[in-house]
Amino acid sequence: MIEHISFSLPLFWSVVLAFAILVYVLLDGFDLGVGILFALDRDETHRQQMMGSIAPVWDGNETWLVLIGTTLFGAFPVVYAIFLAAFYLPVALLLVALILRGVAFEFRYKDKRHRWLWDLGFVLGSVIAAFIQGAAIGAMVAGIAVQDGRFIGGPFDWLSPFSVLCGLGLVVGYALLGAGWLVLKTEGGLRDWAYAWLPRLLAGVIGVVVLALTATLVGDFEVVRRWLAQPWLFAFPLLASAAAWGLWRGVQARRDWQPWLMASALFVTAFAMLAGSFWPWIVPYHLTVEQAAAPTSSLSFLFYGIGLVVLPVIMVYTAVVYWIFRGKVSPEAIND
Repeated sequence: MIEHISFSLPLFWSVVLAFAILVYVLLDGFDLGVGILFALDRDETHRQQMMGSIAPVWDGNETWLVLIGTTLFGAFPVVYAIFLAAFYLPVALLLVALILRGVAFEFRYKDKRHRWLWDLGFVLGSVIAAFIQGAAIGAMVAGIAVQDGRFIGGPFDWLSPFSVLCGLGLVVGYALLGAGWLVLKTEGGLRDWAYAWLPRLLAGVIGVVVLALTATLVGDFEVVRRWLAQPWLFAFPLLASAAAWGLWRGVQARRDWQPWLMASALFVTAFAMLAGSFWPWIVPYHLTVEQAAAPTSSLSFLFYGIGLVVLPVIMVYTAVVYWIFRGKVSPEAIND
């Protein structure tokens, strides 16, 4: 059977990769956002509610990051090699931040004497992980130096004023997702506190997007020419504007489900805009999906192993966990 569909395997794996990235951003985005917001509320009861809202799902959310790395390594090894060479410093920082965050999450309840230290680690891990991801996206939009299928730039090429702006933007964006999640999952004082932060965070996201768009136009990036060549892409900013309006209306009407859903819609439209801007490039302006794909035999092996077994299991596991732990979280969710 696989021989008859081998021509579509690169497309299949590019769709799987895009899907895994989007799900990771939406799921780990809100729990990183809760970690970022953790720094803004020193009330211990609120902090326990924050922890309780993400405790059942935060480690499962990061499973999608593993799937992304595995898919890149197996289906697009050239891309894996280029990205690792171009971003090995931020990738190392990202791993340290995620480890720090996970350790802090577990230890703050075991080591009360140094709880302040674990709280600091939880916040720093969340902020650094979000910033690194945003900076990497900014570096990709600006373009990375590739020649003959190899990265030829320096270790700090990913760090520029534009990538820093994108990194800060994702920190604010994840905080917006986190505030929407807290409104959805909590009640009482913390819910009111999150509602108060949502308009400020939405204004911050809009401000960063305007600055990033201005910097993109001034910097005359290649992506601008792709936007002009494909005017249908401008439908996504319009959809994003509708999502922002829907989020604002949700805050005004105090509909708990609406802010998180609309914040997620903002991320979906931004992701679709990026994907449409880059397609069919998988390494922007250097390698297409077809050029970067592994041999058919490797893609076929992945199809039967990860595509038909691992991916469905992760999807089912994720859906079941979110269904079991649906509903509001009480302050007693995590025992002090």
